Amino acid sequence: MAAAISLAFTLFLTPVFLRLFRKWGWGQVIRTPEAMENPSHEAKRGTPTMGGVIFIVGSIVGYFTGMWVGGSVVEPSALLVIWLMVGFGAVGFIDDYMKVRSQRSLGLSGWRKIVGQLIVVIPFGIVALNFPNSFDQTPASGSISLFRDITWLNLFAFGVIAGWVLYLLWISIIGVATSNSVNLTDGLDGLAAGAGVMVVGAYSLIAFWQSKQSCIDVELDAIAGCYEVRDPFNLAIIAASFTGALVGFLWWNAPKAKVFMGDVGSMAIGGVITALAILTRTELLLLIIAGIFVLSSGSVILQRAYFKLTRGKRLFLMSPFHHHLEMRGWAEVTIVVRLWIIAGLLAVSAVGLFYVEWLTRVG
Repeated sequence: MAAAISLAFTLFLTPVFLRLFRKWGWGQVIRTPEAMENPSHEAKRGTPTMGGVIFIVGSIVGYFTGMWVGGSVVEPSALLVIWLMVGFGAVGFIDDYMKVRSQRSLGLSGWRKIVGQLIVVIPFGIVALNFPNSFDQTPASGSISLFRDITWLNLFAFGVIAGWVLYLLWISIIGVATSNSVNLTDGLDGLAAGAGVMVVGAYSLIAFWQSKQSCIDVELDAIAGCYEVRDPFNLAIIAASFTGALVGFLWWNAPKAKVFMGDVGSMAIGGVITALAILTRTELLLLIIAGIFVLSSGSVILQRAYFKLTRGKRLFLMSPFHHHLEMRGWAEVTIVVRLWIIAGLLAVSAVGLFYVEWLTRVG
C-alpha cells in the first residue's frame, strides 16, 4: 500500500510540481566546461530541476498513509531513515537553490556540503544507539556489519569514549561517501533514479526477510539464523515507499528527462541508502548492493590519482565513468540502460549473498 501510494503520488502529481518549478524559475544550470565537452548537455539547460523534492514528499506520504491504513505503529528506525533522507536532501536543496538563484554552477563548496552532511548524520548516529525496545534492541549497533554484526569488530571494545568516536566516524564516512557517490552518478537522465530503484528495492527485500526471521519472532530451532534488527518491517515499508516514489519519478526523469532530481534528490537517495545499510546491519554489503554508485566515485578517485601520479595524463576521457562512455560516442540512453542492468545485477547478487549466509547458519 505504501509503495503504491508513493508511486501514484510522483507519477500523477509530478506535472503539478513542474508547473510550480517553472513559475519559481527552478531551471537546470549547466557548467560551461561540461557544455563544451558534452554539447548535448547544453540542450538540458533550463529543464526543471530540484525534482528530488517530489519523491521525498511522495515517499513520506506513502509511508505514513500505508502505516495508517495497515494499522501499524510508526517505529524509530523508519523515522531515522526519514531524518537522513530529509536532512541530506535539505543540504542538496541549499546547494541547488544557490545555483538556480545565481544561474551559475557554483553552489555549496565541497567542504560545506560535507559539514552539512555531518550536521545531519551525527545526530542520526547518536539517536540510533538509543531507544531500545523491550528486547533491548537499538536501531543501530556499535559493531561493523556485513550480513549482520561482526562481533569481533565491535568499536566499543576500545572503551566508551573511543567507541563513540570510532562509531560516529564510521557512520559519517558511510553517509558522506554514499551521498556524494549518488550525487556523482546523477549525470545522465534517469541514471541515478533507476539505480536507486534497484538498490533501495533490494534493501526492502532484505529488511522484509529480516522481519520474517527476527530473533523476537522465530522458533527456537531457527534461532541460529535470526536477525537482531530493530523494526525490520518498518524498514521494509519505508524502503518500499521510497522505491515506489522513485519509480513514479523515473517516468518523468527517464531519457529525455522532463525534470532533474538535482542535488536535493541525489543526496536524499544517498541518505536513504546510508540509513538502510546501517539499520539493517549490512554496512559492508553496501559496497556490492550499491556497487553502481561505487563505480562512479571510484572512477573519479582513480582519475584524480592517475592525473597527479602521471603529472597531467588522464585515465578516462572524462570522469565519472558514464561521461567517459559519452566521450567514447555511446548514446546516452544506451549508457543509462546498460548501467541499470549492472546496478540490477549487483543488487541481486548482494541479496543472493545475504540469503546464502542465512542458509549456512540454519543448515
